[in-house]
Amino acid sequence: MAEVNKEKQHISLNICSEKIDIYVKSDLEALYRKAEKLIEATYGKYDQMFRGRRSERFIAATALLEIGVMYEMEHAQKETDTYDRLLERLTSEIDEALK
Repeated sequence: MAEVNKEKQHISLNICSEKIDIYVKSDLEALYRKAEKLIEATYGKYDQMFRGRRSERFIAATALLEIGVMYEMEHAQKETDTYDRLLERLTSEIDEALK
């Protein structure tokens, strides 16, 4: 257990007015910080649009939905990129074989 803690470090994140204390691998800290900024920006956008008209839960759910859609779009794009690279390679190999 002590070995695991040596690899990880304690960080504090502020998400939706909540302080979140977690342990993360040192090489992942920057990703957690970027995620914190993305969440805060997305939540802030919906908080400005809906404050006083919708619940905080609705605002958080809407922000999570947007982030989830962004993730899925990015994931789908990466899958397409992989497929496109494979298709290009196969096409090139077929062209070479036909010469």
